[in-house]
Amino acid sequence: MLVAASLTVGCGDDGQSGDRYADFGDDVDVLGDGPEGSSSGSSSEGGETGPKLDAGTSTGETAGGCADGGGNGGGGEIEFSNIWIANSPDGTISKIDTLTATEIGRYQVTPQPKYNVLVGPSRTSVSLYGDMAVADRSGGLAKIHARQEDCVDANNNGQIETSTDANPLPYGQDECLAWRIDIPRMPGVYDDRRGPRAVQWTLPDGLETCDFTGAKVWVAFCNEQNNDATVWLVDGDTGVVDVEIPIPGMMCEMMGPYGGGVDIHSNFWFVENDTRKALYMAKYGCEPGPGEDCWEVFDRPDPDMDPYGITVDGADRIWIAGTSGGTARFDPANAGWSVLPGVTGLGLQEDGEGRMWIAAYPWDTQRGVYGIDSDTVTQIDFIDMTPYAPESRGISIDFEGNVWMVDQTSSAYRIDPLTKQFQVYSGLNAPYTYSDMTGWGLKNVTPPAQG
Repeated sequence: MLVAASLTVGCGDDGQSGDRYADFGDDVDVLGDGPEGSSSGSSSEGGETGPKLDAGTSTGETAGGCADGGGNGGGGEIEFSNIWIANSPDGTISKIDTLTATEIGRYQVTPQPKYNVLVGPSRTSVSLYGDMAVADRSGGLAKIHARQEDCVDANNNGQIETSTDANPLPYGQDECLAWRIDIPRMPGVYDDRRGPRAVQWTLPDGLETCDFTGAKVWVAFCNEQNNDATVWLVDGDTGVVDVEIPIPGMMCEMMGPYGGGVDIHSNFWFVENDTRKALYMAKYGCEPGPGEDCWEVFDRPDPDMDPYGITVDGADRIWIAGTSGGTARFDPANAGWSVLPGVTGLGLQEDGEGRMWIAAYPWDTQRGVYGIDSDTVTQIDFIDMTPYAPESRGISIDFEGNVWMVDQTSSAYRIDPLTKQFQVYSGLNAPYTYSDMTGWGLKNVTPPAQG
Protein backbone atom coordinates (compact mmCIF):
# COMPACT_ATOMS: atom_id res chain seq x y z
CA MET A 1 0.00 0.00 0.00
CA LEU A 2 1.37 3.40 -0.97
CA VAL A 3 0.55 6.43 1.13
CA ALA A 4 1.27 9.97 0.04
CA ALA A 5 3.37 11.91 2.51
CA SER A 6 5.09 15.23 2.74
CA LEU A 7 7.37 15.94 5.67
CA THR A 8 9.51 18.87 6.68
CA VAL A 9 13.18 18.86 7.56
CA GLY A 10 14.15 21.34 10.21
CA CYS A 11 17.05 22.29 12.46
CA GLY A 12 17.58 24.10 15.70
CA ASP A 13 17.91 27.82 15.85
CA ASP A 14 21.60 27.87 16.65
CA GLY A 15 23.45 28.65 13.46
CA GLN A 16 21.67 26.16 11.22
CA SER A 17 21.56 26.91 7.52
CA GLY A 18 18.20 27.36 5.83
CA ASP A 19 18.95 24.90 3.00
CA ARG A 20 18.11 21.98 5.31
CA TYR A 21 14.44 22.94 5.19
CA ALA A 22 13.04 20.91 2.33
CA ASP A 23 10.29 18.57 1.24
CA PHE A 24 10.85 14.88 1.94
CA GLY A 25 9.35 13.58 -1.29
CA ASP A 26 5.99 12.04 -1.80
CA ASP A 27 5.83 8.26 -1.41
CA VAL A 28 5.75 6.30 1.79
CA ASP A 29 5.68 2.55 1.38
CA VAL A 30 3.75 0.65 4.05
CA LEU A 31 5.40 -2.73 3.88
CA GLY A 32 3.81 -4.80 6.62
CA ASP A 33 0.52 -5.35 8.39
CA GLY A 34 1.57 -7.79 11.11
CA PRO A 35 0.60 -11.42 11.51
CA GLU A 36 -2.59 -11.11 9.46
CA GLY A 37 -0.63 -9.90 6.44
CA SER A 38 2.31 -12.28 6.77
CA SER A 39 2.92 -15.54 4.99
CA SER A 40 2.41 -18.66 7.05
CA GLY A 41 4.99 -21.28 7.94
CA SER A 42 6.99 -22.10 11.04
CA SER A 43 9.46 -24.81 10.07
CA SER A 44 12.38 -24.98 7.69
CA GLU A 45 14.80 -27.51 6.27
CA GLY A 46 17.74 -25.47 7.48
CA GLY A 47 19.61 -22.92 5.40
CA GLU A 48 19.51 -19.23 6.27
CA THR A 49 16.75 -16.65 6.46
CA GLY A 50 17.13 -13.28 4.84
CA PRO A 51 19.94 -11.81 2.77
CA LYS A 52 23.24 -10.85 4.34
CA LEU A 53 25.13 -7.62 4.39
CA ASP A 54 28.83 -7.00 4.70
CA ALA A 55 29.51 -5.53 8.10
CA GLY A 56 31.96 -3.01 6.73
CA THR A 57 32.11 -0.47 3.95
CA SER A 58 31.81 -0.75 0.19
CA THR A 59 35.45 -1.85 0.05
CA GLY A 60 34.33 -5.32 1.08
CA GLU A 61 35.84 -5.33 4.55
CA THR A 62 33.91 -6.59 7.54
CA ALA A 63 34.33 -5.70 11.20
CA GLY A 64 37.94 -5.18 12.17
CA GLY A 65 39.05 -5.16 8.52
CA CYS A 66 38.38 -8.87 7.90
CA ALA A 67 37.93 -9.68 4.22
CA ASP A 68 34.74 -11.32 2.97
CA GLY A 69 34.69 -15.07 3.29
CA GLY A 70 37.73 -15.31 5.54
CA GLY A 71 38.23 -15.97 9.20
CA ASN A 72 37.04 -18.65 11.56
CA GLY A 73 33.56 -19.31 12.87
CA GLY A 74 31.70 -17.33 10.24
CA GLY A 75 34.10 -14.41 10.31
CA GLY A 76 33.54 -13.31 6.72
CA GLU A 77 29.82 -12.94 6.11
CA ILE A 78 27.69 -11.69 8.99
CA GLU A 79 23.92 -11.76 9.36
CA PHE A 80 23.72 -7.99 9.62
CA SER A 81 20.64 -7.32 7.52
CA ASN A 82 18.34 -7.63 10.52
CA ILE A 83 16.86 -5.39 13.18
CA TRP A 84 15.53 -7.08 16.33
CA ILE A 85 12.63 -5.30 18.05
CA ALA A 86 10.76 -6.38 21.18
CA ASN A 87 6.98 -6.67 21.32
CA SER A 88 7.05 -6.14 25.06
CA PRO A 89 3.51 -7.11 26.16
CA ASP A 90 3.63 -10.37 24.16
CA GLY A 91 7.10 -11.39 25.34
CA THR A 92 8.29 -11.73 21.74
CA ILE A 93 11.12 -10.42 19.55
CA SER A 94 10.56 -9.52 15.89
CA LYS A 95 13.41 -10.15 13.42
CA ILE A 96 12.97 -7.75 10.51
CA ASP A 97 15.02 -7.77 7.31
CA THR A 98 16.32 -4.22 7.01
CA LEU A 99 16.65 -4.45 3.22
CA THR A 100 13.00 -5.30 2.58
CA ALA A 101 11.34 -4.20 5.86
CA THR A 102 9.84 -7.69 6.05
CA GLU A 103 9.44 -9.65 9.28
CA ILE A 104 11.30 -12.95 8.89
CA GLY A 105 10.88 -14.33 12.40
CA ARG A 106 9.14 -13.72 15.72
CA TYR A 107 10.41 -15.46 18.84
CA GLN A 108 8.80 -16.07 22.22
CA VAL A 109 11.45 -15.35 24.88
CA THR A 110 9.19 -15.04 27.93
CA PRO A 111 7.69 -18.21 29.47
CA GLN A 112 4.73 -16.32 30.92
CA PRO A 113 4.08 -12.96 29.21
CA LYS A 114 2.68 -10.25 31.47
CA TYR A 115 0.89 -8.34 28.67
CA ASN A 116 2.30 -5.12 30.08
CA VAL A 117 4.48 -2.79 28.03
CA LEU A 118 6.55 -1.99 31.14
CA VAL A 119 7.45 -5.63 31.75
CA GLY A 120 8.55 -8.23 29.18
CA PRO A 121 11.53 -7.99 26.80
CA SER A 122 12.86 -4.56 25.88
CA ARG A 123 16.52 -3.81 25.07
CA THR A 124 18.09 -6.02 22.40
CA SER A 125 21.76 -6.30 21.44
CA VAL A 126 23.32 -7.87 18.34
CA SER A 127 26.77 -9.49 18.29
CA LEU A 128 29.32 -9.13 15.50
CA TYR A 129 28.33 -12.67 14.54
CA GLY A 130 24.74 -11.48 14.16
CA ASP A 131 23.11 -13.28 17.10
CA MET A 132 20.71 -11.40 19.37
CA ALA A 133 20.53 -11.14 23.16
CA VAL A 134 17.62 -9.49 24.96
CA ALA A 135 17.02 -8.36 28.52
CA ASP A 136 13.60 -9.56 29.65
CA ARG A 137 12.21 -7.29 32.36
CA SER A 138 10.05 -10.14 33.65
CA GLY A 139 13.32 -11.61 34.93
CA GLY A 140 15.58 -13.12 32.28
CA LEU A 141 18.22 -12.89 29.58
CA ALA A 142 17.78 -14.76 26.28
CA LYS A 143 19.73 -15.41 23.08
CA ILE A 144 18.39 -16.10 19.58
CA HIS A 145 20.57 -17.56 16.81
CA ALA A 146 20.58 -15.44 13.66
CA ARG A 147 21.36 -18.39 11.37
CA GLN A 148 19.29 -21.54 11.17
CA GLU A 149 22.47 -23.54 10.65
CA ASP A 150 23.41 -22.72 14.25
CA CYS A 151 20.06 -23.78 15.68
CA VAL A 152 19.77 -27.19 17.36
CA ASP A 153 17.38 -29.91 16.16
CA ALA A 154 16.25 -30.68 19.70
CA ASN A 155 13.59 -33.24 18.76
CA ASN A 156 15.82 -34.98 16.18
CA ASN A 157 13.25 -34.86 13.40
CA GLY A 158 15.71 -33.70 10.76
CA GLN A 159 14.51 -30.11 10.50
CA ILE A 160 14.68 -26.88 12.46
CA GLU A 161 11.37 -25.73 13.93
CA THR A 162 11.54 -21.96 13.95
CA SER A 163 9.43 -18.95 13.10
CA THR A 164 9.93 -17.55 9.61
CA ASP A 165 7.36 -14.75 9.71
CA ALA A 166 5.35 -12.74 12.25
CA ASN A 167 3.89 -15.85 13.91
CA PRO A 168 5.87 -17.07 16.93
CA LEU A 169 6.01 -20.66 18.09
CA PRO A 170 5.07 -21.36 21.73
CA TYR A 171 7.81 -20.78 24.28
CA GLY A 172 10.38 -23.58 24.24
CA GLN A 173 9.39 -24.92 20.81
CA ASP A 174 11.46 -22.60 18.61
CA GLU A 175 14.81 -24.33 18.10
CA CYS A 176 16.60 -21.04 17.39
CA LEU A 177 16.15 -19.95 21.01
CA ALA A 178 19.70 -20.76 22.11
CA TRP A 179 19.18 -20.27 25.84
CA ARG A 180 17.36 -18.27 28.48
CA ILE A 181 18.60 -17.69 32.01
CA ASP A 182 16.66 -16.34 34.97
CA ILE A 183 17.65 -13.06 36.57
CA PRO A 184 16.31 -12.38 40.08
CA ARG A 185 13.91 -9.46 40.31
CA MET A 186 14.04 -7.29 43.40
CA PRO A 187 10.77 -5.80 44.70
CA GLY A 188 10.67 -2.04 44.96
CA VAL A 189 8.64 1.10 44.44
CA TYR A 190 7.56 -0.11 40.99
CA ASP A 191 7.35 -3.84 41.61
CA ASP A 192 6.28 -4.58 38.02
CA ARG A 193 9.32 -2.79 36.57
CA ARG A 194 12.17 -4.42 38.44
CA GLY A 195 13.68 -6.69 35.80
CA PRO A 196 16.94 -6.25 33.84
CA ARG A 197 17.26 -3.56 31.20
CA ALA A 198 20.92 -2.84 30.49
CA VAL A 199 22.38 -5.40 28.04
CA GLN A 200 25.18 -5.43 25.45
CA TRP A 201 27.40 -7.93 23.64
CA THR A 202 31.17 -7.56 23.94
CA LEU A 203 33.59 -7.57 21.06
CA PRO A 204 34.84 -11.14 20.45
CA ASP A 205 38.25 -12.02 21.85
CA GLY A 206 39.18 -13.58 18.48
CA LEU A 207 38.56 -10.41 16.50
CA GLU A 208 42.20 -10.12 15.39
CA THR A 209 41.90 -13.49 13.65
CA CYS A 210 38.49 -12.61 12.19
CA ASP A 211 36.69 -15.01 14.52
CA PHE A 212 33.45 -13.30 15.48
CA THR A 213 32.17 -16.13 17.67
CA GLY A 214 32.70 -16.58 21.40
CA ALA A 215 31.62 -13.11 22.52
CA LYS A 216 30.21 -12.43 25.99
CA VAL A 217 27.03 -10.62 27.06
CA TRP A 218 26.92 -7.91 29.71
CA VAL A 219 23.73 -7.45 31.73
CA ALA A 220 23.07 -5.19 34.75
CA PHE A 221 20.13 -5.37 37.13
CA CYS A 222 18.86 -4.66 40.64
CA ASN A 223 19.74 -7.70 42.75
CA GLU A 224 17.29 -9.39 45.10
CA GLN A 225 19.41 -9.21 48.26
CA ASN A 226 20.38 -5.57 48.68
CA ASN A 227 19.17 -2.18 47.58
CA ASP A 228 21.90 -1.99 44.95
CA ALA A 229 22.93 -3.45 41.60
CA THR A 230 24.78 -6.41 40.10
CA VAL A 231 26.53 -6.79 36.75
CA TRP A 232 26.96 -10.18 35.08
CA LEU A 233 29.29 -11.10 32.25
CA VAL A 234 27.62 -14.07 30.58
CA ASP A 235 29.14 -16.64 28.21
CA GLY A 236 27.38 -15.99 24.91
CA ASP A 237 27.54 -19.62 23.82
CA THR A 238 26.23 -21.28 26.98
CA GLY A 239 24.44 -18.64 29.06
CA VAL A 240 26.71 -19.41 32.02
CA VAL A 241 27.64 -16.44 34.23
CA ASP A 242 31.42 -16.01 33.98
CA VAL A 243 31.90 -12.92 36.17
CA GLU A 244 29.72 -11.19 38.77
CA ILE A 245 30.47 -7.58 39.69
CA PRO A 246 28.55 -6.14 42.67
CA ILE A 247 27.83 -2.39 42.58
CA PRO A 248 27.20 -1.62 46.27
CA GLY A 249 25.54 1.67 47.02
CA MET A 250 23.72 2.06 43.71
CA MET A 251 20.16 2.95 44.63
CA CYS A 252 17.65 0.55 43.12
CA GLU A 253 14.41 1.83 44.60
CA MET A 254 12.85 2.33 41.17
CA MET A 255 14.39 0.81 38.03
CA GLY A 256 18.17 0.79 38.48
CA PRO A 257 20.50 0.14 35.49
CA TYR A 258 18.64 1.45 32.47
CA GLY A 259 20.64 0.98 29.28
CA GLY A 260 24.11 -0.06 28.19
CA GLY A 261 26.87 -0.03 25.56
CA VAL A 262 30.50 -1.08 25.23
CA ASP A 263 33.65 0.76 24.24
CA ILE A 264 36.57 -0.43 22.13
CA HIS A 265 37.89 -2.43 25.12
CA SER A 266 34.50 -4.12 25.74
CA ASN A 267 34.07 -2.21 28.99
CA PHE A 268 30.36 -1.94 29.81
CA TRP A 269 28.90 1.55 30.21
CA PHE A 270 25.41 1.98 31.60
CA VAL A 271 23.21 4.64 33.16
CA GLU A 272 21.22 4.42 36.36
CA ASN A 273 17.70 5.80 36.18
CA ASP A 274 16.97 5.96 39.88
CA THR A 275 18.30 8.34 42.54
CA ARG A 276 21.87 9.34 41.70
CA LYS A 277 21.25 9.03 37.92
CA ALA A 278 24.94 8.52 37.25
CA LEU A 279 27.05 6.88 34.54
CA TYR A 280 28.74 3.58 35.45
CA MET A 281 31.47 1.49 33.84
CA ALA A 282 32.16 -2.21 34.48
CA LYS A 283 35.63 -3.32 33.40
CA TYR A 284 36.05 -6.15 30.91
CA GLY A 285 38.65 -8.77 31.81
CA CYS A 286 38.40 -7.91 35.50
CA GLU A 287 37.27 -10.07 38.41
CA PRO A 288 36.43 -8.42 41.75
CA GLY A 289 38.86 -9.09 44.56
CA PRO A 290 41.00 -7.35 47.18
CA GLY A 291 41.84 -3.88 45.93
CA GLU A 292 39.80 -4.20 42.72
CA ASP A 293 36.10 -3.45 42.48
CA CYS A 294 36.02 -3.65 38.65
CA TRP A 295 33.73 -0.66 38.28
CA GLU A 296 33.75 3.15 38.26
CA VAL A 297 31.05 5.80 38.53
CA PHE A 298 30.82 9.29 37.00
CA ASP A 299 28.21 11.81 38.08
CA ARG A 300 25.96 13.39 35.47
CA PRO A 301 27.03 16.84 34.27
CA ASP A 302 23.83 18.58 35.38
CA PRO A 303 21.72 17.70 38.44
CA ASP A 304 18.62 18.45 36.36
CA MET A 305 19.52 15.87 33.72
CA ASP A 306 17.37 12.73 33.70
CA PRO A 307 19.42 10.10 31.78
CA TYR A 308 17.62 7.65 29.53
CA GLY A 309 19.23 6.34 26.34
CA ILE A 310 22.95 5.52 26.04
CA THR A 311 25.38 4.69 23.23
CA VAL A 312 29.11 4.83 22.44
CA ASP A 313 30.32 6.67 19.35
CA GLY A 314 33.11 5.77 16.95
CA ALA A 315 35.62 7.86 18.92
CA ASP A 316 34.90 5.87 22.10
CA ARG A 317 32.88 8.64 23.75
CA ILE A 318 29.75 7.82 25.72
CA TRP A 319 26.51 9.61 24.89
CA ILE A 320 23.45 9.96 27.10
CA ALA A 321 20.07 11.25 25.98
CA GLY A 322 18.12 12.83 28.79
CA THR A 323 14.37 13.20 29.03
CA SER A 324 15.23 16.50 30.70
CA GLY A 325 18.44 18.49 31.02
CA GLY A 326 19.63 17.89 27.46
CA THR A 327 21.94 15.41 25.73
CA ALA A 328 25.46 14.82 27.05
CA ARG A 329 28.73 13.35 25.75
CA PHE A 330 31.33 11.93 28.14
CA ASP A 331 34.96 11.55 27.04
CA PRO A 332 36.77 8.89 29.13
CA ALA A 333 40.13 10.24 27.96
CA ASN A 334 39.76 13.36 30.12
CA ALA A 335 36.59 12.59 32.12
CA GLY A 336 35.03 15.67 30.55
CA TRP A 337 31.41 16.31 29.65
CA SER A 338 29.93 18.24 26.73
CA VAL A 339 26.23 19.09 26.95
CA LEU A 340 23.63 20.15 24.39
CA PRO A 341 20.91 21.59 26.66
CA GLY A 342 18.15 22.09 24.10
CA VAL A 343 17.94 18.52 22.83
CA THR A 344 16.15 15.92 24.94
CA GLY A 345 15.29 12.42 23.83
CA LEU A 346 15.21 8.67 24.35
CA GLY A 347 17.13 6.17 22.18
CA LEU A 348 20.17 7.29 20.19
CA GLN A 349 22.94 5.97 17.92
CA GLU A 350 25.71 7.37 15.73
CA ASP A 351 25.92 6.61 12.02
CA GLY A 352 29.05 6.14 9.91
CA GLU A 353 29.20 9.84 9.03
CA GLY A 354 29.70 11.06 12.58
CA ARG A 355 26.07 12.06 13.08
CA MET A 356 24.30 11.15 16.29
CA TRP A 357 20.58 10.45 15.78
CA ILE A 358 18.25 10.85 18.78
CA ALA A 359 14.56 9.99 19.17
CA ALA A 360 12.95 13.25 20.24
CA TYR A 361 11.15 13.64 23.57
CA PRO A 362 8.84 14.93 25.06
CA TRP A 363 6.32 14.04 22.38
CA ASP A 364 4.05 16.99 23.07
CA THR A 365 6.77 19.32 21.76
CA GLN A 366 8.81 17.26 19.27
CA ARG A 367 8.05 14.03 17.40
CA GLY A 368 10.90 12.87 15.23
CA VAL A 369 14.67 12.47 15.14
CA TYR A 370 17.41 14.96 16.00
CA GLY A 371 20.69 14.89 14.08
CA ILE A 372 23.74 15.97 16.12
CA ASP A 373 27.34 16.50 15.00
CA SER A 374 29.26 14.06 17.22
CA ASP A 375 32.42 16.17 17.32
CA THR A 376 30.97 19.64 17.87
CA VAL A 377 27.91 18.51 19.87
CA THR A 378 25.65 20.82 17.88
CA GLN A 379 22.31 20.15 16.23
CA ILE A 380 22.57 19.84 12.45
CA ASP A 381 19.26 18.24 11.49
CA PHE A 382 15.75 17.35 12.58
CA ILE A 383 13.44 14.86 10.88
CA ASP A 384 9.87 15.80 11.76
CA MET A 385 7.70 12.67 12.08
CA THR A 386 4.76 14.39 13.77
CA PRO A 387 2.07 13.23 11.31
CA TYR A 388 3.25 9.63 11.37
CA ALA A 389 4.98 8.53 14.57
CA PRO A 390 3.35 9.80 17.77
CA GLU A 391 5.72 8.04 20.21
CA SER A 392 9.29 7.91 18.87
CA ARG A 393 11.38 5.80 21.23
CA GLY A 394 14.26 3.77 19.76
CA ILE A 395 16.97 4.60 17.20
CA SER A 396 19.30 2.20 15.41
CA ILE A 397 21.39 2.46 12.24
CA ASP A 398 21.42 -0.34 9.69
CA PHE A 399 24.38 -1.35 7.54
CA GLU A 400 23.08 0.63 4.58
CA GLY A 401 23.23 3.81 6.67
CA ASN A 402 19.47 4.13 7.16
CA VAL A 403 18.09 5.46 10.43
CA TRP A 404 15.54 3.12 12.02
CA MET A 405 13.12 4.73 14.44
CA VAL A 406 10.90 2.56 16.63
CA ASP A 407 7.56 4.12 17.43
CA GLN A 408 6.13 2.74 20.66
CA THR A 409 2.62 2.32 19.28
CA SER A 410 3.07 -0.37 16.60
CA SER A 411 5.65 0.56 13.98
CA ALA A 412 9.28 0.82 12.91
CA TYR A 413 10.35 3.43 10.35
CA ARG A 414 13.34 3.07 8.02
CA ILE A 415 14.45 6.61 7.13
CA ASP A 416 16.98 7.65 4.50
CA PRO A 417 18.91 10.43 6.27
CA LEU A 418 19.70 12.18 2.97
CA THR A 419 16.38 12.11 1.10
CA LYS A 420 14.26 11.88 4.28
CA GLN A 421 11.97 9.38 2.56
CA PHE A 422 10.91 6.50 4.75
CA GLN A 423 9.21 3.13 4.79
CA VAL A 424 7.28 1.71 7.71
CA TYR A 425 6.68 -1.77 9.07
CA SER A 426 3.47 -1.60 11.06
CA GLY A 427 3.09 -5.12 12.42
CA LEU A 428 4.50 -4.65 15.94
CA ASN A 429 2.81 -4.61 19.35
CA ALA A 430 3.88 -1.81 21.69
CA PRO A 431 7.57 -2.09 20.70
CA TYR A 432 9.72 -0.78 23.54
CA THR A 433 13.27 -1.13 22.24
CA TYR A 434 15.92 1.60 22.21
CA SER A 435 19.30 -0.09 22.07
CA ASP A 436 21.74 -1.55 19.51
CA MET A 437 19.02 -3.39 17.59
CA THR A 438 21.08 -3.99 14.44
CA GLY A 439 24.64 -4.49 15.71
CA TRP A 440 25.83 -1.30 14.06
CA GLY A 441 26.65 0.26 17.43
CA LEU A 442 29.05 -2.60 18.22
CA LYS A 443 30.59 -2.44 14.75
CA ASN A 444 31.04 1.31 15.21
CA VAL A 445 33.42 0.80 18.16
CA THR A 446 35.31 -2.09 16.55
CA PRO A 447 39.02 -1.25 16.19
CA PRO A 448 40.30 -0.91 12.61
CA ALA A 449 42.58 -3.51 11.07
CA GLN A 450 46.27 -3.13 11.85
CA GLY A 451 49.00 -3.19 9.20
